[in-house]
Amino acid sequence: MKDEKPWYREPWPWILMSGPAVIVVASLVTLYLAVAGADPLVVDNYYKEGLAINRMLERDRAALEQDYRAVVMISPARTRVRVQLTGRAEPPNELRLRFVHPTKAGMDLEVVARETQPGWYEAAIELASAAHWDVQLEDPGEHWRLTGDWYTGDTTFVLEPRRG
Repeated sequence: MKDEKPWYREPWPWILMSGPAVIVVASLVTLYLAVAGADPLVVDNYYKEGLAINRMLERDRAALEQDYRAVVMISPARTRVRVQLTGRAEPPNELRLRFVHPTKAGMDLEVVARETQPGWYEAAIELASAAHWDVQLEDPGEHWRLTGDWYTGDTTFVLEPRRG
C-alpha cells in the first residue's frame, strides 16, 4: 500500500503555481510604477497648450521686431548670472530669467535679474547640476521673450528670438 500525502505536501503543484504567481507580482509592481511615476511630459489639455504656444510665438515675434538680443554670462562657480540686453526699445528695469531642465521640471529655476547699469542685469542663481538647460529671458509684462540653450561647459551664451 502506497502512503499518499496531501496535495500541498507535493512539490509539483507549487512548482506549477509559481509561474503565474510571479507574473501576478510583476504585474502589480508594473501597475504601481505606472501610477506612481506619471510622465509630466504628456499633456492633458491639447487645446490650452496650443493657445499657449501661439502666445509664445507672438512674444518671439515682438522680440524680433524690437531687435532684442542678450548675452548671458554665468560665473564659473554658477552662483551669479549677468545679462547684457540690446535692442531698439527702452530696456526694462528688471528681467525674468528661467533655466528650464529639458526633462525634470523639479529642477527648473526662475530668477529676477535687476538692472545694474543701462542694458546690464545681474542676479544670484543656485542651479542644480545638469549638462544642458533651456534658457528663457523675458520682460516682467511678458510682452517679448528670448530663448536659447546653455551647455554648462560654456560660461557665455547668446539668447535670441526664435524666427518663424
